[in-house]
Amino acid sequence: MNQRLILEISNDLIIPSQSFKPKVTNKKNYGRLVKRLKHKFRLNNIILQKTDKSKVFHLGKLEDYRKKSKEYMDKTRAYQCLGTSDPLPDLIQRTNKYLLDLRLAKWITQKQYELLCVNQSEAELAHLYYLPKAHKLGTPLRPIISGLRHPTIKISKFLDDLLRPLFNEMAKQTTIESGFELAAQLDRWSQRRSTKETLFCTIDVTDLYTMIPQIEGVLALKKMLDYLKMKQVQGLK
Repeated sequence: MNQRLILEISNDLIIPSQSFKPKVTNKKNYGRLVKRLKHKFRLNNIILQKTDKSKVFHLGKLEDYRKKSKEYMDKTRAYQCLGTSDPLPDLIQRTNKYLLDLRLAKWITQKQYELLCVNQSEAELAHLYYLPKAHKLGTPLRPIISGLRHPTIKISKFLDDLLRPLFNEMAKQTTIESGFELAAQLDRWSQRRSTKETLFCTIDVTDLYTMIPQIEGVLALKKMLDYLKMKQVQGLK
């Protein structure tokens, strides 16, 4: 990072205590300061971004962000740049048609159909953005998908509400949900199985959600329902 630029930005942020003025003046000065900083960022291709898991901000070069973003997208092959194209209208139309087909086939109720239908005025495409991990070497980026208004978000939440309780019940014997529960479990293990040679390991799965194939994911859900001997969930087949 250009040291001269950092110094200039720091000087812009220093506001002497003697220069305190009424609130209206302070708001005016604040607006000028923000505009000046934005101008300097644009001139130097700098991004000011909130960091991941901390309350500080990170100054980074625009080309670094673009390079890391391209590397991530090339690696996962789960995203693409749309450019000027807008697939949203077609996605809304196809989603609503699919829901209507399910309703006509009586796979879902009228109430469920109305709940899940996409309102065109409220929907928007999901988008990918990043938070820099300033606490890690090389400042890698944490990818985040913002999709709260995506056309399929209501379907996703609907299925999650149906399936998550079933999975939680099935996996409760091998699931630890809190630090207190972990401490209690470790105490029980230490009394029966733990020895001086016992090793405890953690596993960090990289890009978990983009690594799960859709077909295999559906087959895993079917396997879970077969294990639970369930043909339908809350009336939904």
